[in-house]
Amino acid sequence: MRRLNVSGLVRRSILLTAVGLSAWGSGGVQAQVDRPAYSLAVVPQFQAQETSRVWAPILARLSQETGLTFTLMVAKDIPAFEGDIMAGKPDFAYMNPFHQVMVRDAQGYVPLVRDSKLLTGILVVRADDPIRSVQELKGKTIAFPAPNAFGASLLIRGQLAEHDKVDITPFYAKTHTNAYRQTIVGKAAASGGLRATLDKEPPEVQAILRVLMETPGAAPHPLSAHPRVPAALQQAVTAAMLKLADDPSLQAEFKGIPMVKPIRADYTRDYQPLDKLKLDSYVQ
Repeated sequence: MRRLNVSGLVRRSILLTAVGLSAWGSGGVQAQVDRPAYSLAVVPQFQAQETSRVWAPILARLSQETGLTFTLMVAKDIPAFEGDIMAGKPDFAYMNPFHQVMVRDAQGYVPLVRDSKLLTGILVVRADDPIRSVQELKGKTIAFPAPNAFGASLLIRGQLAEHDKVDITPFYAKTHTNAYRQTIVGKAAASGGLRATLDKEPPEVQAILRVLMETPGAAPHPLSAHPRVPAALQQAVTAAMLKLADDPSLQAEFKGIPMVKPIRADYTRDYQPLDKLKLDSYVQ
């Protein structure tokens, strides 16, 4: 079995081998040991426990479909995840769209599948805040998950600066959950996020926040493969993900990724156009 280079990572790890010994016949444990092992890193938009809850059953079924074993890697925060993918540590990675542009040049990661629904960033304020226009945010502090969070930071900052001519002071809270709470407790006038991450917050949190602005859409987060993964296995994972998304027993998990209706991803069509948005000046 191929050894994984996972030193230096701060993450939760789930080795998905116990997915039903009978599925591989009488070989039992030995049949599992002989299965090729690959790591899959997920950008930490949510708390580690939630990410593991969503991805574990998908990877278990993906293992059954492909004959591979997957180890789920969840970094402590988005900057740590970026360090991992820029170094090419995970074999597969679920990343944001601008991450895909960054690692295409640095490591050659290939996007395999993405959700069919376009991604938009949202800017939220407290529901009881009198602010009604982004112009009223001039000079104020806005919380973002991370500098390079695509929809939740880059798209919003680009929209504010290039279109609305609004200068703000960014504060990076490391996760979407933390960013929302900066606004709730009054440490930031507004927070950047995604509709999907806001929808996953508890109802009492959602009730406190109000969407002030939403950005134009862009191709969403892809599941991508490092070029060291054989092309045949990349295609097997792609086909399996498309198949599993239609399984009623996994629809809640795919919604939680979120990747409700995945389609095959194409770098030239989906992610190369991001170069035209001039987001580089906001990347760290």
